[in-house]
Amino acid sequence: MAPSPHTLKGAPHDGAYPKGTRQAGEQAALDRVPTGLYIGGEWRPASSSGTLAVEDPATGESLTEVADATPEDALAALGAAANAQAAWAATAPRERGEILRRAYDLLLARADELALVMTLEMGKALGESRAEISYAADFLRWFSEEAVRIHGRYMTNTTGAGRILTMRQPVGPCVFVTPWNFPTAMGTRKIAPAIAAGCTMVVKPAQQTPLSMLALAGVLEEAGLPGGVLNVITAKHSGAVIEPLLKDPRTRKLSFTGSTEVGRTLIAQSAEQILRVSMELGGNAPFIVFEDADLDAAVEGALTAKLRNVGEACTAANRFHVHESIADEFARRMAARMATLKVGRGTEPDVDVGPLIDDRQRAIVGELVEDAVARGAKLLTGGEPLSGPAHPGYFFAPTVLADVPADARALREEIFGPVAPVTAFSTEEQAVSAANATEYGLVAYLYTRDLARTFRVAEAIDAGMVGVNQGIVSNPAAPFGGVKQSGFGREGGFEGIGEYLETKYVALAV
Repeated sequence: MAPSPHTLKGAPHDGAYPKGTRQAGEQAALDRVPTGLYIGGEWRPASSSGTLAVEDPATGESLTEVADATPEDALAALGAAANAQAAWAATAPRERGEILRRAYDLLLARADELALVMTLEMGKALGESRAEISYAADFLRWFSEEAVRIHGRYMTNTTGAGRILTMRQPVGPCVFVTPWNFPTAMGTRKIAPAIAAGCTMVVKPAQQTPLSMLALAGVLEEAGLPGGVLNVITAKHSGAVIEPLLKDPRTRKLSFTGSTEVGRTLIAQSAEQILRVSMELGGNAPFIVFEDADLDAAVEGALTAKLRNVGEACTAANRFHVHESIADEFARRMAARMATLKVGRGTEPDVDVGPLIDDRQRAIVGELVEDAVARGAKLLTGGEPLSGPAHPGYFFAPTVLADVPADARALREEIFGPVAPVTAFSTEEQAVSAANATEYGLVAYLYTRDLARTFRVAEAIDAGMVGVNQGIVSNPAAPFGGVKQSGFGREGGFEGIGEYLETKYVALAV
């Protein structure tokens, strides 16, 4: 393992984060994460001996370095997956499930340390990182149970002459590209059903957050996963290592979580081999509050939907459509609550909002706020990046914008930051129309006490998921995914394992 370039020192007590400082336990947690490529059950350096620096977004400093894979390394990983495929597909479903169950137990046993590593490389508050580890582990548990429930059907031919038999078989070697915002959960959401179904895989995590995936690979290795079933490659340039895999006939499936722009490119590249493809892409989630809603509950749900993961989530509430009779009060209460939130390094006590992932993302968030204000929106709180000794990294103040005009970019583009733009509507039809006025369709939220309205609006909204009177929808037992340019395919739930299974029909003459 590559050592960190920094020396372990005592934790600062004045709220500042001097450069080169590590809090107690942080260095030890980092040093326990493997930093090589995981190929064929072995940890190895990149063939070029290149490395990739992993940055702490709370300070802008390097945490450690990991291997920077080459296209040759990527093809070696695919070769290991292809070589392991037949034996893994023939492994008893119960055994596959038991490996996942052991990994679930190990992940929870190490939750504190894994959460710390996640916070260091991604920035979210430590409590949120712990919650993500628990969420990630639940995918391992869910699909450990689904591994033994793969079944087909048997029926008499409609003519009476012969029988119809169907069976479900593994798709084969998969390529996974996972994002930086939920570095462990987005891994287990793909890896667990693939393992349960009998597929092998090559995983390429985001360059900003490779440590969580490398740590997860170590957990699965300890749980007894055979070498070659899971292979992990880390790299600076995703396209350079992924494109050769998509052109290789040994690859049978691609699953990607990330931006719609990159998703389009990967879909085009996957067409050459006619790959099975799952895409979980961008979002622009509407949060609708009707006049009969419980306003206190709506504000709390809005904070959850907006600020989970510092707002850097495809499921984050992106725009708030509130009935005109309560829009001003809703915005005022949101601003009052946002103004009390503690912004700081995610490892510090009682921090509510950590840094954004990098300076580029912070700049984008700032541009969206400036655009909205320039077009006439009212800035109620926040609205600017935070700096100084207490905020040396990529921090942005939690922000509420009221009376946001329809042409503001913040209502059309995915914000990916702690900014809540509020706009008013008059009728239910206007609310639904505004919610659907986007090319995206991942998730929507609505608050109302009217049951009939709940069904009308939920059915009318173009989204793969709808949260009713709650600000969070993610659940390992439920199918996660979107419509329109938010992608296709589903992860989690009973539907999730089907993404990794082919259906074979056998015609029996009897």
